[in-house]
Amino acid sequence: MTDILADPFDLTGRIALVTGASSGLGARFARILARHGAKVVLAARRLDRLDAVRNDIERDGGQASCVVLDVADEHSLTAAFDAAEAVFGVVDTIIANAGVSISQRSIAMTTEQFDQQIAINLRGPFLTAREGARRLVQAGSREKRHGRILFITSILATAPEVGLAAYGASKAGVAQMSRVMALELVRQGINVNVIAPGYIETEMNRDWFLTESGAAQVAAFPRRRLMREADLDGALLYFASDLSRAVTGAMLTVDDGQSI
Repeated sequence: MTDILADPFDLTGRIALVTGASSGLGARFARILARHGAKVVLAARRLDRLDAVRNDIERDGGQASCVVLDVADEHSLTAAFDAAEAVFGVVDTIIANAGVSISQRSIAMTTEQFDQQIAINLRGPFLTAREGARRLVQAGSREKRHGRILFITSILATAPEVGLAAYGASKAGVAQMSRVMALELVRQGINVNVIAPGYIETEMNRDWFLTESGAAQVAAFPRRRLMREADLDGALLYFASDLSRAVTGAMLTVDDGQSI
């Protein structure tokens, strides 16, 4: 039996696919997984940005490949998983991270804006997890693979915020979906879990937090600061590694106390 205490976050032998890996949290997740030994498939729409992340990983001694992916398109997902398998083999660690946020009060939000957020934030994670789980179940009968599906939601899955009705609904949907999938896949050896981050400074929100209103929001947080992308490293590695072999159907909130 492997002693996980020897190197609790050793991911050698694992093959991970990270959606939304071209920037922000997705790029960070990919780099951390690769740094700990996983072979990483970088998936997003912007191939040039993916290539830059891959170059960083390879410079650091890791292994990575890139696939162009639209998470709301099941045919794109099928092609992405096919490409991943052609390079590294069956993906056993799926990080469903891709997302979009449009801030607009409910009475002003267009149907198109609502549909876009549901398509990327809810339909996308479902399609990603479904495709990965199907392949893992099929491979499991031959190779006894133990899978990991990790959804990235938000504290806004449970905490209301003005202007984010569709975003919050999509993230709440993912949280409940994860519990159902965890129940359905538990006997196949696939763990399904969720990280719910608080507010983190990223490329997507940096300009907002430089405004007077954004600064006031930060000042209202218990620790009066934004989180860093690196603050999710521990949770990511925990759920991806064998330390969490007995954990499925869980949601871990990592928010620096923002939701309290």
